[in-house]
Amino acid sequence: MIDLALQSEELSRIEKQLHQAGLKLTPQRRATVKTLLRLHESHLSAEELFAKVKEAEPDIGLATVYRTLEVLAELRIVNRVSFEDGITRYDLRTEDSGHFHHHLLCQVCGRVEEIHEDLLLDVEQKVEQDYGFKVADHRLTFLGICAKCRAKQHLQ
Repeated sequence: MIDLALQSEELSRIEKQLHQAGLKLTPQRRATVKTLLRLHESHLSAEELFAKVKEAEPDIGLATVYRTLEVLAELRIVNRVSFEDGITRYDLRTEDSGHFHHHLLCQVCGRVEEIHEDLLLDVEQKVEQDYGFKVADHRLTFLGICAKCRAKQHLQ
């Protein structure tokens, strides 16, 4: 979870990005962004996010959350992520992430864990060298079994 000071910094950064795009951080957008910041490791769908935002902003509608997510995705403030369940989830890009972070997806319990170190720098250099393709970003999800599920299987 992002601490409160970092949440405030990220909120200010996002507000600046919106202003640069000619948009305002409306109360509904603010509530949506604050919820994304607070729950940034949860990988929420639009509907899950809506339920959480509605707790703080009871008058918000699902369509408003969808529109906000679309704006945030266009501005590359959030990324759309799809795991094995086929549901589009939203993942906040933080200031410290030059690249999109990687994910570990447990195929038993569905838990998603984030890896924040860039594991593919050598691969990017090879792609550029061998194919003349400049990589702007990449996404990587490792599928497997988490430590908790492995421990449970070992006990059985």
